[in-house]
Amino acid sequence: MTTAPSLDDPMTDPFDVAHEAAEFIAAKTGVPGHDVALVLGSGWGGAAELLGDVVAEIPTAEIPGFTKPTVSGHLPVTRSIRVERADGSTRYALVLGSRTHLYEGHGLRRVVHGVRTAAATGVTTIVLTNGCGGLHMAWRPGQPVLIRDHLNLTGQSPLEGATFVDMTDVYTPRLRDLARTIDADLPEGVYAQFRGPQYETPAEVRMAGVLGADLVGMSTGLEAVAARQCGLDVLGISLVTNLAAGISPTPLSHGEVLEAGAAAGPRISDLLARIVKQL
Repeated sequence: MTTAPSLDDPMTDPFDVAHEAAEFIAAKTGVPGHDVALVLGSGWGGAAELLGDVVAEIPTAEIPGFTKPTVSGHLPVTRSIRVERADGSTRYALVLGSRTHLYEGHGLRRVVHGVRTAAATGVTTIVLTNGCGGLHMAWRPGQPVLIRDHLNLTGQSPLEGATFVDMTDVYTPRLRDLARTIDADLPEGVYAQFRGPQYETPAEVRMAGVLGADLVGMSTGLEAVAARQCGLDVLGISLVTNLAAGISPTPLSHGEVLEAGAAAGPRISDLLARIVKQL
């Protein structure tokens, strides 16, 4: 009996598990290859309903290498969706309704497994979304912000061994320009990823600001690194769900994140769907 490759085995090539997951998705969906992938963070889940016709829906935990989501606001399913583009052509989107966060303790390989699986299905463009804290008073809860660059403050990398990947344009400028053809007023900024799960202290937020951050959160950066390793174009969009610690006049809570995401959900979901139909 042959044992399936496991991400927990350091001798296993994580890309082998990604290819196994991609084959599983192809078999379950009947779609041999996908074109674009979306990782839907807090507040962004409604976008899947607006993209097009759902071809298939798979419980994410059934896909090789994936774990059941543990964070409120994330959906436990992965969808294959047929997208009718603005030019009349058809593409297939792989929509990951949840992600594995570094703070969950499942290891870096699982954090970026969704990205690597998407690439293995044939995806060439990935859209990474999140809910985050904002450092600017002008960006009130509900404001979507394009990610221009990031600061990886986790102290870790998903790359293994002597793997050197250029990070000059982690977030593809062409895709940010395309997003602004849908909404010309979209601001952009630098996202700082902390490990979590505790929210950042006011001192840490000030530090991130000194380093050039405009947004702070607990995801996305490591996924973007893995996406660039796979040669994917990356569009990152944050939803400001709260002002960061030391800027917000009230204590932070996950309930606040969910509330802001729910309030902004219809508007940002429509925005995201319109952008994806142009990709």
